[in-house]
Amino acid sequence: MRIKVTTILLLTILGTTACAQDVPVTPTPAPQEKLKKEQPKAAPPAAPMFPADRNKFAVVICGISGEETYAKQFGEWRTKLQDALVNRLGFAAEQVMVLTEKPEGKELRASADVVRQTFASLKNEAKPDQEIFIFFIGHGSYDGKIAKFNLIGPDLSADDYSQLIKNLPTRKVIIINMASASGEFIKPLSANGHIVVTATKSGNEQNAPHFGEYFIAALGNPEADADKNGRVSVLEAFNYATKLTNDSYDQAKKIVTEHALLDDNGDGTGHPKAEAGDGPLAKTTYFDSLPQQQAGGDVELAKLFSERMRLEGEVEQLKARKDQMQSEEYDTALEKLLIELAKVSQNIKAKKK
Repeated sequence: MRIKVTTILLLTILGTTACAQDVPVTPTPAPQEKLKKEQPKAAPPAAPMFPADRNKFAVVICGISGEETYAKQFGEWRTKLQDALVNRLGFAAEQVMVLTEKPEGKELRASADVVRQTFASLKNEAKPDQEIFIFFIGHGSYDGKIAKFNLIGPDLSADDYSQLIKNLPTRKVIIINMASASGEFIKPLSANGHIVVTATKSGNEQNAPHFGEYFIAALGNPEADADKNGRVSVLEAFNYATKLTNDSYDQAKKIVTEHALLDDNGDGTGHPKAEAGDGPLAKTTYFDSLPQQQAGGDVELAKLFSERMRLEGEVEQLKARKDQMQSEEYDTALEKLLIELAKVSQNIKAKKK
């Protein structure tokens, strides 16, 4: 009974401080006539600019296209992704590294050597409590044993990327592989603190996937914000993209040739939805940094926001493990987290007065 009483009291406190995330709720858009061909809704105009969040990095690897059709498609996806990261989601432009087939301006060449150099640079720049987002746009391959992502010149395998990512100092890494045959990347890249999203369920799904178009369209898009808290989590973007991908095949009356997966509990097994322990970390990991940005330059308040988000993520992950724990063990762990969360939320409330 102890945990029930404590939980009720703590949730009463948290209800006015943590759950709302201190951000405005975006109103649901008015219903529109459904298009014959399913298309992602346009993302909203750029929100008022807050200071860029220096605590997160992004690497966008746009591999070789192979033909003009894909060159155009991958170029559009890359441009939209970069625009969303910098202009809507608070990434610092200089901390978004773009590797592409035909680099322009500050873009880099999408070759194995440059990929290694980019990760070496991140290893030196990033800190343990920061986040790194890695996006793959392009073609993948799988010969029955080794999965690769196609680059200019020699390709790098899933195991190569696994080693590069293991060398990073950050505790949280988010990998979004939107390429064909990407499902084989889940097991090598899976680890505690890693969120791995792939456009396919295996290396045998080698047709060019549509998942990436819809995933990128979800970023900062109210249509993807399922809980209407004014933010889009990795899980919400995944669910949105999965639904629109399946709808597009249904409307075209074609057999679905891609099945996206998500793994975020480090067991190396992906799932098509939040189940079997997957989903809690992705549910509480957001692309934007709105709470920290709304701290208005107050370093102490920004740290409190970050701590609250970390604790909320730990609560979700603990809930996902409940069936694997003894009742008393679970209650004790949950009570401890809720008490910490309540203290942090009260400190945020006091700080904002």
